[in-house]
Amino acid sequence: NIGHYGYGVKGFTLSMIETAIEVTEGRVPAAVIAGIMAAGREMLSHPVELLPHARAAVEAAAAEFRVLVITKGDLLHQERKIAQSGLGDLLHGVEIVSEKTAEVYRGIFARHGDGPERSLMVGNSLKSDVLPALAAGGWGVHVPHGEPWALEQADRPEGHARFHELDDLSTLPALLRRIAAGA
Repeated sequence: NIGHYGYGVKGFTLSMIETAIEVTEGRVPAAVIAGIMAAGREMLSHPVELLPHARAAVEAAAAEFRVLVITKGDLLHQERKIAQSGLGDLLHGVEIVSEKTAEVYRGIFARHGDGPERSLMVGNSLKSDVLPALAAGGWGVHVPHGEPWALEQADRPEGHARFHELDDLSTLPALLRRIAAGA
């Protein structure tokens, strides 16, 4: 249903309701629908938990570089998560997109910086964060976190000169300085 509802909790909740209707052949009790809606609201209000070293990494990056958040999903939910993260004041911009593609990244990198050649994307998804940034001509830094879901599975771009992988965000500021010094 991603093509219909997009990414995020709201689309997931609609998909759960649709599934309940289908598996009950239209006889799903209203109480079940209400329970699904309550679960969706609970997911939407779940507190934001930053990854270890995220705040320090963003602070260090923002002191020397332009820092953007590029995310996909529901506009209101993503805006709420950014506000709750406590990082909003450190950001130079936020882009909430339908899909993360090389073309989308090229446009964002051109609008907010010096183009893809001098841009870097950090994320936990090879498929959505790293590979499109590399394809756009930028740098891609993978910071694995959790198990990626099936739609986000992708192979590492072994041997790509602009690809880096970090165990956590604590070493990101040093990597940014090394790349900037060599660029």
